[in-house]
Amino acid sequence: MFSKSKINEPGPKPTEIERPKMPEQPAPKPPSEFVSSAPKVKAAASVLSSDLTVIGNLRTTGDIQVEGTVEGDIRAHLLTVGESATIRGEIVADDIVVNGRVVGRVRGLKVRLTATARVEGDIIHKTIAIESGAHFEGSVQRQEDPLSNGRASAPVTPVSTAPKAE
Repeated sequence: MFSKSKINEPGPKPTEIERPKMPEQPAPKPPSEFVSSAPKVKAAASVLSSDLTVIGNLRTTGDIQVEGTVEGDIRAHLLTVGESATIRGEIVADDIVVNGRVVGRVRGLKVRLTATARVEGDIIHKTIAIESGAHFEGSVQRQEDPLSNGRASAPVTPVSTAPKAE
């Protein structure tokens, strides 16, 4: 089978042995954009400062913190109404935390009125929490999906915006 002579004879070096050539594959191109496998970092909330007045509607899929005045409707993922804030219009969000004043309808999956909240209008919610000390005038209605209703789906009772003596 094997002979001693073949083992001791010099043969081609392993690098000199011809191997069948495979068609060359182009090197994989690095992706033009970096794609991280880590979860996306949530963007910071947009903050409307206390010296800002917005006249018009606001719409985002992110979070908004209002400290100033908004005269118009707001739609967001998370809406925080600061203690110094006043919103005149409908607010719609998954999560709503009211620390300030809202004049208009509130629609949210989770609605929370803190002790400093002043709401004049109807609240349509899936879950609600009203802290002791919160001022609320209007009706409360629980719905399984309060975000799906449009403005015309339920009659809106006019709310007086005149300041009240306390």
